[in-house]
Amino acid sequence: VQLVESGGGLVQAGASLRLSCAASGRTVSSYAVGWFRQAPGKEREFVAAVNWSAGSTYFADSVKGRFTISRDNAKNTVYLQMNSLKPEDAAVYYCAATPAQYGINWYGRRERYDYWGQGTQVTVSS
Repeated sequence: VQLVESGGGLVQAGASLRLSCAASGRTVSSYAVGWFRQAPGKEREFVAAVNWSAGSTYFADSVKGRFTISRDNAKNTVYLQMNSLKPEDAAVYYCAATPAQYGINWYGRRERYDYWGQGTQVTVSS
């Protein structure tokens, strides 16, 4: 499975961005997908996850109420809609996928994912 993120960029605080994670190599319709981010000098942290059916989603407290995650299995793509962006949201954003099927909270740890994209940069100016 190859994952490619897109949609990053430079925005002002309060703006919105939608990140995309496009999968190729095999269908990921049965995979859970998560988004993580890593700011300079910090560890990669969990942002959001969606299970294979999009029936369950899970968010880090820092983005809850501002970010949403969705998927279009027909397009083999998962989206992260980021609203009301803050300077502290600036980071490289990575998507990751795993075929493991557990409760949605299980997907909050990066070591539980098997496939990773290369990341897309999000910069938020104040």
